[in-house]
Amino acid sequence: MSELTTPLLMVDDDPTFLRILQQAFKHHQIATVTAHSPQEALPLLQSHTFQYAILDLNLDGESGLNLMKELLSKHPQCKVLILTGYASVATAVEAMRLGAIDYLCKPASIGDILKALDLNPETNSNNEAAVLEEESDEFQPMSVKRLEWEHIQKTLIEHEGNISATAQALNMHRRTLQRKLQKRPVEK
Repeated sequence: MSELTTPLLMVDDDPTFLRILQQAFKHHQIATVTAHSPQEALPLLQSHTFQYAILDLNLDGESGLNLMKELLSKHPQCKVLILTGYASVATAVEAMRLGAIDYLCKPASIGDILKALDLNPETNSNNEAAVLEEESDEFQPMSVKRLEWEHIQKTLIEHEGNISATAQALNMHRRTLQRKLQKRPVEK
């Protein structure tokens, strides 16, 4: 296993998921620092030096990619993994373009996460206690609402999080866009 001289940063707006992931890393003797929002994470970027970070793509309606840009501007050596329950090719490409080392869909096992971060490639990802959620091998096409959510996220990224510019590009009223962003996207 690679030696960590600094804690690993984890930012996710789901407290249960964050706690489970933190316990899994503790089991692997990896110290973590957690935040539930970009606002909680920003002060941590000033007080810590991070070699590794795991960021949720959707942080309560805000893009984790914006936080990743801030993180990499302060700690360019940091290896960032994006985790998301709302994966799309567009967001994966954008995350990699902006500097993420990998992009994993939730559910992801601790073994997959360690392997993506290159912390312990020999980890047995078949360990059922480490699996965060059960994976499904069946292909399911995205619903229209889900496709709309992905398109909104892509357009929001293209306009660097600017709600007004995104609404204009989508030919949508700004309040309508804000309501859509406040809702959790539907599953596939």
